[in-house]
Amino acid sequence: MTIPASSYRPPARWLHWIMALLVLLTIPAGMLMVQEGISRPLQNTLFVFHKNVGVLLGLLVVIRLLYRWRTPPPPEPAHLPAWQARIAGLTHALLYGLLVIMPIAGYVRVKAGGFPIESLDAIGVPALVPRSDALAEIAKSIHFYGGVAIAILVAMHIGAALHHGIIKRDGVFSRMWPRTAR
Repeated sequence: MTIPASSYRPPARWLHWIMALLVLLTIPAGMLMVQEGISRPLQNTLFVFHKNVGVLLGLLVVIRLLYRWRTPPPPEPAHLPAWQARIAGLTHALLYGLLVIMPIAGYVRVKAGGFPIESLDAIGVPALVPRSDALAEIAKSIHFYGGVAIAILVAMHIGAALHHGIIKRDGVFSRMWPRTAR
């Protein structure tokens, strides 16, 4: 099966959809885990899930950026208005930036706060930041506002994708949608 020049290659598609699923799971987990009134066992489970999926997302974004560097994305479709291409480019750049910043800020918040990251602790990764409540609070703020920003950008990205896939049916959505056998 040949891949049209305007489509993303399978590794880019796989990385996109795996990361999309993980991000869509971590956003509500992150929002719920800090709420008052939920049971402590559920809260602990959500914290462990959120931290460890954050580590996985951090690794995946590095892989994704390396892949993108080695395999540039296909050009935007010629029929796409210039303003839409600029907004898409800006949105993608901001999402990539946040996908790098969020795991780092989360890591700093947790480790500077003196808490474990179970997956990293299990393989013996030492803390890369000192224990510091002040540093933990700064990282906590960055992670919180980054979370709000990423939720907004993800909603915009999904909205644009659905607009192109359902309303316009102009092929933009199918560039990243998993290919199916014909």
